[in-house]
Amino acid sequence: MRIKSLSFRLLATEGLVLVAFFALVAVVLEQSFKESAEEALKERLQVQIYSLLSTAESKNSGDLSLPPNLPEPRFANPGSGLYAFIQRPNKNLIWRSPSSIGLDVPVPPEKLGAGNTYFLADNPRRYFLHYDIVWKSLLGDEKEYIFTVAEDSEFVSQQVQRFRKALWSWLVIIGIVLLFIQFALLRWCLKPIRVIVNDLNAIEKGKKTLLDGEYSTELQSLAGNLNAFITHERAHLERYRNTLADLAHSLKTPLAILHGCTESFSDNKETVQEQIAIMNKIVEYQLQRAAAKGDHKTIKGLGLSTFLNKISASLNKVYIDKAIHFDISVPEQCQIYFDEGDLYEIVGNLIDNACKWCRRRVKVSVTQNPRKDRRDYALLIQIDDDGPGIPDGKLNEILKRGVRADENIHGHGIGMTVVYDLVGMLGGKLEGNKSSELGGMSWRVYLP
Repeated sequence: MRIKSLSFRLLATEGLVLVAFFALVAVVLEQSFKESAEEALKERLQVQIYSLLSTAESKNSGDLSLPPNLPEPRFANPGSGLYAFIQRPNKNLIWRSPSSIGLDVPVPPEKLGAGNTYFLADNPRRYFLHYDIVWKSLLGDEKEYIFTVAEDSEFVSQQVQRFRKALWSWLVIIGIVLLFIQFALLRWCLKPIRVIVNDLNAIEKGKKTLLDGEYSTELQSLAGNLNAFITHERAHLERYRNTLADLAHSLKTPLAILHGCTESFSDNKETVQEQIAIMNKIVEYQLQRAAAKGDHKTIKGLGLSTFLNKISASLNKVYIDKAIHFDISVPEQCQIYFDEGDLYEIVGNLIDNACKWCRRRVKVSVTQNPRKDRRDYALLIQIDDDGPGIPDGKLNEILKRGVRADENIHGHGIGMTVVYDLVGMLGGKLEGNKSSELGGMSWRVYLP
């Protein structure tokens, strides 16, 4: 089973490291304590040898003898755990303590040398300390003896076991405390990640729009990248939604024209075919906008006079009941180098709005290289109507998606937003105010 929790992985790893570390520490400390206990035992055995030497006497035969009452009572009790032996280098036993009856006589090391000691840990039974001396009798004779004192290893083993028990008890307690501390530190260290995860969940539920919390330095770059990704995806989704709305709005006029041609299809066959071609171009254009891959095709020159006359002829059929009079003023040989779909969206929507609001007249004029404060633009397309116009307070509002100047008039409130967005994307400018000539609304499109 794969463990997905990062906190559990870190805590388990730290726990394993602690167990390994404490086990190593326990082994080292136990071995050190054992060596220290053995060294202390060696010193005690050395003291016992000195005690035996202080009570030793020479016999008439020249050998050593010890009194029955020794300074250490344990030497007199069999099985007390403390034993003493005196022997010659040739392994001849001279004396043994009453406590050592029934035990094998230890074999001293060869060539120990006078004045030297030898400590032997004969685990798990007992420890031995050999001490080589040269004894000079009253007669002047010198003889070499080996004093051996032994003690059962049970004393040291019990000390080591008590130490081991106490050591492991404290290590377990310390380990548990450290694990809790590490768990608390781990939660504190991972808190910024939990915060950013909670914020992402809030974004998913719609409670937040972006990652706007206070994040640690290491996570700020991640939060920035995630915000950029979220913004890009939202813009991408919004572009698709807007494109669908724009597509529906763009097809509205051709469909209205086709609807007007249904009563006499044979007489309007060319018009129907023309509107179908326009609809195909609109669909292709909107799909390219939705894809937004950044590909740009070569733009050919477009005759603006022919283009405007074609739009006015089509709209005349849509608003045939108004009998609109179109006044189109375009300079001769006026070529414009813009995408036909973009230009159709801009001019088509503006003229359609003018036809919708006008009483009888719509004027379209084109000026090349406009003067005064608009010298940075190469072309001005102005569309006027004789309708009621738009109140000044609503002029900026209708440029927002879904807002209409009059809710009683049929429409979706999308056309002017499409025009405003496209003019801005093309590097132009859209202005609207009251027409001084016709008295209605006047829209001016400045294009570079």
